Amino acid sequence: MPTRRAVRHSLTVLAAAAVFSGTLVSVAEATPPGIPSTTTAKSELASLTVKADGSQTGYSRDKFPHWIQQGSNCDTREVVLKRDGTNVQTNSSCTATSGSWFSPYDGETWTAASDVDIDHVVPLADAWRTGASSWTTAQRQAYANDLTDPQLIAVTDNVNQEKGDKSPDQWKPPLTSYWCTYAKMWVAVKTKFSLTINTAEKSALTDMLGRC
Repeated sequence: MPTRRAVRHSLTVLAAAAVFSGTLVSVAEATPPGIPSTTTAKSELASLTVKADGSQTGYSRDKFPHWIQQGSNCDTREVVLKRDGTNVQTNSSCTATSGSWFSPYDGETWTAASDVDIDHVVPLADAWRTGASSWTTAQRQAYANDLTDPQLIAVTDNVNQEKGDKSPDQWKPPLTSYWCTYAKMWVAVKTKFSLTINTAEKSALTDMLGRC
């Protein structure tokens, strides 16, 4: 029996073929702001504090309030969906009613917003273990809704769920061609928010940046 993802992808392809038959359609790739150059990312990686992850005790996603209102009746998820999608149309509540989203993690394209998750590149739980447990709720809210750094990106929901709260030594995007960009985003976020990395994480990031 086909998996839910396989069925959804087939329906997506058929819908696209029906609507765009005979027309060349360009689909934008999700590109969060603030992705550093390879040179900058390598320098930032070298400057990050390396130490064992802290405890998960006390962690809850509720301690990172999201998705908050960002103006114009839109919350953070809705803003990222519009930013990372192509030809996104929204209703009066800012809900995406149509559009297409290319997930750079796995190369899939979706035409229903419900098939897309907004990934925290550095997961909330990872942030908690590497410094955020000592932050105020306001600081954690700012982190969870950050639109100025490469921390939020629209990707296939199943892939985001497979990633969970894993760091790059435990999980990498299925597309190896995206490893360089993913590592640069991860390092940029850890640097911006003064989060630590562990030894295995640094080794994985070093390897990924070496592919740039």
